[in-house]
Amino acid sequence: MAKKPQNKTTNSISKFNIGSIALQVSRYLVAAVFLFSGFVKAIDPLGFTYKIEDYLRAFGGIYESLAFIAFSAAILLSTIELLIGLNLLFKVHIKFTSILALLFMLIMTPLTLYIALKNPVTDCGCFGDALVISNWATFYKNLIISILVVILLVFNKKMINPLKPKIQSFISLGFIGFGVGLSIYCYLHLPLIDFRPYKIGVNIPNAMLIPDNAPTDEYLTSFIYEKNGVQKEFTLENYPKGDSTWTFVDQKSVLLSKGYEPPIHDFSIVDAKYDDITEQVIHDQGDTYLLIMYDLNATSLEGAKKAELKYQQALKSGASFYALTGSTDDDVQDFIQKSGVTFPFCKTDPITLKTIIRANPGLVLIKNGTIVGKWNWRDF
Repeated sequence: MAKKPQNKTTNSISKFNIGSIALQVSRYLVAAVFLFSGFVKAIDPLGFTYKIEDYLRAFGGIYESLAFIAFSAAILLSTIELLIGLNLLFKVHIKFTSILALLFMLIMTPLTLYIALKNPVTDCGCFGDALVISNWATFYKNLIISILVVILLVFNKKMINPLKPKIQSFISLGFIGFGVGLSIYCYLHLPLIDFRPYKIGVNIPNAMLIPDNAPTDEYLTSFIYEKNGVQKEFTLENYPKGDSTWTFVDQKSVLLSKGYEPPIHDFSIVDAKYDDITEQVIHDQGDTYLLIMYDLNATSLEGAKKAELKYQQALKSGASFYALTGSTDDDVQDFIQKSGVTFPFCKTDPITLKTIIRANPGLVLIKNGTIVGKWNWRDF
């Protein structure tokens, strides 16, 4: 039976449709990743600043001295990501945007490979606190995005925007203004969306609980003993217990699997007498104000004076008031002299304080352990 001749026109149309769909899917995927990544960083510029500072400290040397540019770099990077995402979404300056995205990935992909290999930081921070993924997952994600960006660059002429280049430029400038404005607004106030464990509505005691039968950390422990000048490594099952001919040298523990970690696991308050008052604070039935000042050397004096007014109001209303800081006792005394504040100071880990609220100072209101309000000092 004779074969029917293939319709070349139909095949060409089919291939064109498949290619066009693949190109559009690539564009939407890249746009979505850049938009999400840029947005979660832009609404939390201080959080992204802290992450960049972590990188600089981890790299050490001259990089550590560049910490002063971390905040500017945080706004710049989040704005670039938003610009790339929005431009791709609305097909604005596709060729320029594809080149910019490729340059961005050429920097980030090798960087994330280094981070995956050396693990200087446990969380790359590419999606802020909204989505935490492993360093290797970040690298693989960047590889895929890089491939999709190359496809967009090669076939950029197939994505035509009817708007004139000048109008597209104005649109891009608008996107840049949106990115910078969003970051500055959230810096002056608080993140529009709080992805951290201490968001409004969270009950701190409940968030600190570990469920029954929750998995615990599993470690592989080994022991190094020496005999006749020769060292040998043993396990818990076969180490020379009771054999005096062996001399203990060292012990090593390697984490095999991470156990359950509650959302809040590092919250504690120590008062001026070094007494732990955590339970007292989080189980207080009345209004309790926590004034967060993780580093008094970087705390706004204007904000501290506003906080003093809140403290006086709290005294009159019978509410509890604690200022939490990670600074030294000497720094506390210096700050009291400079600012003239009279509220009581307590100690909490500074990293925890940075996590609780993105402000210095910032005010948190809790009642019976539940967070009911959070404010930047500008909004006191």
